[in-house]
Amino acid sequence: MLTNSQYDKLYREYEEQQLLNKQIMDSRLREVATSIPQYSELTDELSQVTSSLAEFIRNNPGEGLSDYKKRIKDISFKKASLLQEHGFPSDYLDPVFKCYDCKDTGFIGTSKCHCFKQKIISFAYNQSHIKSFIENNDFSKLSYQYYRDEDLTAFKIAVEISRSFIRNFDSGYDNLLFYGNVGVGKTFLSGCIAKELLDAGKIVLYLSSERLADVFSKKIYNKNSSTSDELPEVDDLFDCDLLIIDDLGTELTNNFVTSNLFSLLNERHIREKSVIISTNLSLNEIGDVYSERIASRLFSNYVLCKISGPDIRVVKKKVQELESNVTVRG
Repeated sequence: MLTNSQYDKLYREYEEQQLLNKQIMDSRLREVATSIPQYSELTDELSQVTSSLAEFIRNNPGEGLSDYKKRIKDISFKKASLLQEHGFPSDYLDPVFKCYDCKDTGFIGTSKCHCFKQKIISFAYNQSHIKSFIENNDFSKLSYQYYRDEDLTAFKIAVEISRSFIRNFDSGYDNLLFYGNVGVGKTFLSGCIAKELLDAGKIVLYLSSERLADVFSKKIYNKNSSTSDELPEVDDLFDCDLLIIDDLGTELTNNFVTSNLFSLLNERHIREKSVIISTNLSLNEIGDVYSERIASRLFSNYVLCKISGPDIRVVKKKVQELESNVTVRG
């Protein structure tokens, strides 16, 4: 779910769209009135017939309306013909909407329109700072070809855990810790999960551990940096549906970072808000680098997913080089 302030932003977008629609219509009406004086006369005539029809219905409930319907149809036809004769589309003065299903209100009855749901998803993408992160990370690109034996088994287990995490996201509370060597697919699976949940309208925030430390600094010390405007607020870290912390252990670790990291993980645990962490550190190294409280929190409240194998990025590069050499020789 979005926060109230985020919903307010979306509602304002609809209000702005409605205002723009009105401006477009007002401009078109002025244009037609200037170009086709007869059109305004027909509009007035149609208004009079409509008023007469309403009076007729009140005084003659259930009686025939065919004459009124014919007059309204004839006037409407004349108006459309006039527009076309003067080079305008026949529907030029029809109501203007970006979404004709909800008429730019965002709702059909009491239900959110598909356009509103899409806005929620798009807003989630924009706010999550992971557009580039998920660009090439989704299950449609999943491949097992670079894994063998125990590595393959471990990766398949991690994939199933990831899919289960998505399936049960609304009905349960889980956290994931992906750990293993560089380039084995930890970030890829995090991105797959992020994309699936974002497409389901969830709010997902992705931050590298270094940027997470920047968020803490920005909040506590009001520290400015070149990326400060791109960083989420600390409150967003607590409120988002899913928080992804990538490459834990690459940040400059000190008491300040460790303390704030524990507070963040602890508060999200209390709120039952899920976290996914990826790290190149082993479980023993996590215990050495971070406080016992953080290690205990991770080991007891997270599903531990070890992924092993070669650095896939290196393997892919070698394959591309070999294929390039073969092409050149051929």
